[in-house]
Amino acid sequence: MKLKLTRFASFTIPVFLMFSDAAFAAGEPSPVDLQCEHLVRPLGIDASKPRLSWRIEDSQGTAVQAACQVIVGTDSVEVTKGIGNMWNSGKLMTGNQMISYSGKVLNRFSSYFWRVELWDGQGKKLSSAVSSFETGMMGNGGWRGNWISDGQSMDTRPAPYFRKEFNSGKRVKSARAYIAVAGLYELYINGKKIGNHRLDPVYTRFDRRNVYVTYDVTASLQEGRNAVGVLLGNGWYNHQPLAVWDFDRAPWRNRPAFCFDLRITYEDNSTETISSSLDWKSSSGAILSNNIYTGEHYDARKELSGWSSANFDDSKWRGVNLRSAPSQNVVAQALHPIRNVEKIPAKSAKQMNDSTWLFDLGRNIAGVAEISVKGEEGTVLRLTHGERLKDDGNLDMSNIDVYYRPRDNKDPFQTDFYTLSGKGTETFMPKFNYKGFQYVEVTTSKPVKFTRESLTGYFMHSDVPVAGKISSSDNLINKIWAATNNSYLSNLYGYPTDCPQREKNGWTGDGHFAVESGLYNFDAITIYEKWLADHRDEQQPNGVLPDIIPTGGWGYGTANGTDWTSTIAIIPWNVYLFYGDSRLLEECYDNIRRYVNYVESISPDGLTSWGRGDWVPVKSQSSLELTSSVYYYADALILSKAAGLFGKKEDQTYYSALAEKIRKAINGKYFNAAAGTYASGTQTELSVPLFWGLVPEEYKQKVAANLARKVEESNFHLDVGVLGAKAILNALSENGYGETAYKLARQDTYPSWGWWIVNGATTLYENWDIKAARDISLNHMMFGEIGAWLYKGPGGIKPDERHPGFKNVLLEPTFPAGLNEFSAEHSGPYGIIRSAWKKTGNKVIYSVTVPPNSTAEARLPAGKTKILDVNGKRSANTNLAAVTNSGALKDSYSLQPGTYRFEIR
Repeated sequence: MKLKLTRFASFTIPVFLMFSDAAFAAGEPSPVDLQCEHLVRPLGIDASKPRLSWRIEDSQGTAVQAACQVIVGTDSVEVTKGIGNMWNSGKLMTGNQMISYSGKVLNRFSSYFWRVELWDGQGKKLSSAVSSFETGMMGNGGWRGNWISDGQSMDTRPAPYFRKEFNSGKRVKSARAYIAVAGLYELYINGKKIGNHRLDPVYTRFDRRNVYVTYDVTASLQEGRNAVGVLLGNGWYNHQPLAVWDFDRAPWRNRPAFCFDLRITYEDNSTETISSSLDWKSSSGAILSNNIYTGEHYDARKELSGWSSANFDDSKWRGVNLRSAPSQNVVAQALHPIRNVEKIPAKSAKQMNDSTWLFDLGRNIAGVAEISVKGEEGTVLRLTHGERLKDDGNLDMSNIDVYYRPRDNKDPFQTDFYTLSGKGTETFMPKFNYKGFQYVEVTTSKPVKFTRESLTGYFMHSDVPVAGKISSSDNLINKIWAATNNSYLSNLYGYPTDCPQREKNGWTGDGHFAVESGLYNFDAITIYEKWLADHRDEQQPNGVLPDIIPTGGWGYGTANGTDWTSTIAIIPWNVYLFYGDSRLLEECYDNIRRYVNYVESISPDGLTSWGRGDWVPVKSQSSLELTSSVYYYADALILSKAAGLFGKKEDQTYYSALAEKIRKAINGKYFNAAAGTYASGTQTELSVPLFWGLVPEEYKQKVAANLARKVEESNFHLDVGVLGAKAILNALSENGYGETAYKLARQDTYPSWGWWIVNGATTLYENWDIKAARDISLNHMMFGEIGAWLYKGPGGIKPDERHPGFKNVLLEPTFPAGLNEFSAEHSGPYGIIRSAWKKTGNKVIYSVTVPPNSTAEARLPAGKTKILDVNGKRSANTNLAAVTNSGALKDSYSLQPGTYRFEIR
């Protein structure tokens, strides 16, 4: 079962739909949603032991998996019959719905078919349909092509075009194109662009790891003459603009290059490979300049009509140069790609003067603008993209161009140039960059008439499936949730970024502050696995990480400490909790250990001041040593748990002791037990130790009461930076102050999330102060934990560390006054988890859905709760047990798969 939600319009709450296949329609339970490496029918994977997973679709919602059998083979018909010539796992007595392939060695360039058979609790056999996956290069030995470029210098501005013609004299049975690029590319065959990805390949540390993309191009080839075209962009590989992060000095920087193989299998089973080599030709064309950071300059008069088609006259094109590979590590791009996901018509178009128009999309996005225009040949359009306006209504760039260091005025920030050909109506959309913007200011060298329909925005981001939904009776809460998701997606481009305009940097802190919000709302595991591979590429031998990843060298400074670069531990641990998949945690284990060992080497007493601290607070200043040491503790604790998971007993013992040493050192110096406070008692200093579990059990209520009092003294307003914003709502909700947390979350005066919303925000901001002199990007994700808290606080949905991947769901909702109705739904590995409640008079009706093959523990008010019905029936159910915790405020109910309704007074 999957969730399918409409994309996030400006605060339009997504429509929630469920879809399934024929077996579900017939009412029979069956395994569905088969995935390989967390993707559906992927092409070109490199994993030697790919992960295979499924869900159970069940109209009753009560199915349980007692055993499973996975069958993999090269013949789909045989696999349908239960015969697998590659692997038959046999009947495995397990309830897990993911298993790693353990059969014969997988061959490169091969298609494999697979299915799963399950046995339910009554021994009934359930069978899935057949799915597939296809291997790719599986190492460098599969490549036939050479890395080629056009031989120009890295300072050359026009983009290089490449082409090759070849003859296909036989009928094509199948064809796959494999392309690895240093830079960005678009691939064409016989005049048509292949695929709908944008900004491929994703950004990596190019001198340590490159990625390739696989396409099924069978339908693109024709008998007889064919042509392949490749257009290259600079991307992050050849960063020509100057900015404070020195990407122009990156050690990998060079003119873009690529390696290409087209593997053709004919109907007679013979094969042929068309590869990149010296027999290709190159030229320049209409793209005069392109930069991921600034913009694209396009002269339509220089278009090369038909350049990627057969029989094009390329007699004036140049030859190509062979190049060494940027790295010796070329791997498959196995993730959800960047796409133009949502089309956004302009909300308004205003003519400012004879040569200037201002278009407003009505919301802040990341992506590109497409403009359609008719005008005189040679007319130059200048499209400048920004987030806010000056008092006179003109575009204001001052909040986002502050770190650009231009040599001259030829390549202005977030600005595209388009020169008209004069041939009828022309349409332009840049190919090799993206911006963060709500407004587009269009100036023309000669008067041109526009309408509102002349310009359209495209919201671009990694096209991760939606995995969650929040809805409530509080429209401000709904808008904050939507703004959080808009910012999260605006900053997801194959790696999580801080902002889509001013920097586009993979700030580590921003990434782990927002990871739970991302995972509750989106199926983003493939992006995090890719980004943590970037972490492993960037880590120094001594364990140190930069605070932007990837980086060209900037970020290995003095403040790249635990509060930021704890991504190396926090993100793999959260992926494990949400998916029950330990692969990423295992791949990062040695990196986490090296990192913790480094911090230990510079912090012999268990305390560290290595970090940035509570970035952009309202007014209070919190102890840097306290917060940095708390993250050090969190890293050591995660490492000890991972060691236990992987059977590393000595490490488990050592790092458990280290975590306890750090905890004692923090509490010894900063905790005042008599007063129930930490350090000077700021909101951050109280909430961070509570959230990360450092407060001694017997003092939790006292510290939480002080935190609640601190919030009340500020009239339920925030006084935190990014570290406090991650912790404060959870610290309150988890310790009996859900009411206070809700008042804080939905506050609508300064400083608060709601203050942004009532002032027109459709995304999250970088600073509580809207008129701040600096640090005021209007599309930032670092304050985005509120998007996760809505699931954990009012929704009460949490993963169980003992049974990760929501195999067992922890449910502990809060019911704050002023909020009359709330619903949280999350699509985990086992299906849809629903936690919803509605107040009626003096009672709350609480509804729960536990997915098939999972369980839940619901903790509800003691002595005030009764069961109304189970699976729609008002009869007793032996699968439901209530255990009253002696002296506690909660009753604990053990729930099996199904739907439940409770009445709470």
